[in-house]
Amino acid sequence: MIRITVTSVFVDDQQKALDFYTDVLGFVLKNDIPLGGDDRWLTVVSPAVPDGVELLLEPSGHPAVGPYKAALVEDGIPATSFGVDDVQAEFERLTALGVRFVQEPTDLGPVIVAVLDDTCGNLIQLAQLTSA
Repeated sequence: MIRITVTSVFVDDQQKALDFYTDVLGFVLKNDIPLGGDDRWLTVVSPAVPDGVELLLEPSGHPAVGPYKAALVEDGIPATSFGVDDVQAEFERLTALGVRFVQEPTDLGPVIVAVLDDTCGNLIQLAQLTSA
């Protein structure tokens, strides 16, 4: 059976992204492997599922990445979505830490979402399922 083991977001600065995703969002470092130059295979995981899906904080060096990321942000499209138990609580916690939200918690029926700026060129959606 196929399963997701790694997914990624392109980041402008891997160290800045690592700091934000660990110190602010609360992920934990899983892998930090030098790839030559300044690039690293840099992954984080949820502390609730340390052997779960890894998020690769991927360098934005490819020429197609800049226009892609800029278009997503301009159109308000999140690069990825993270599940949370309580969007409102995460919104309040992260706002207190200085995180900028471009969309406050919004009830869409089966899901409540909020969208934040990850400081590394991406919009990230937080999603709480309200019904199965």
